[in-house]
Amino acid sequence: MWKFVAIAKRVLWEFVELGFLTVLALILIFLLLGQNAGPYVASVADNVTKFATTASSGLLGVVIVLAIIYLVLRRTKAESGAAPRAPRKT
Repeated sequence: MWKFVAIAKRVLWEFVELGFLTVLALILIFLLLGQNAGPYVASVADNVTKFATTASSGLLGVVIVLAIIYLVLRRTKAESGAAPRAPRKT
């Protein structure tokens, strides 16, 4: 049961990261191409802009910084691997 919960949690976080990266990619495309990027990209950029102006700038900044720190720590932890610890001498 707990193994299933751990796997589901990992899959959901991967989905959240994928969605976040998709939104970031669409914003980058909009910044590069402007209104020529297409109506969908423009609508995503408009929604992100509305959210950013509605949310408190301080709160939004803290959330972005915490998200970046979390993602970096998670990636560095995954890249380093879970090396087994050396047995302690008794």
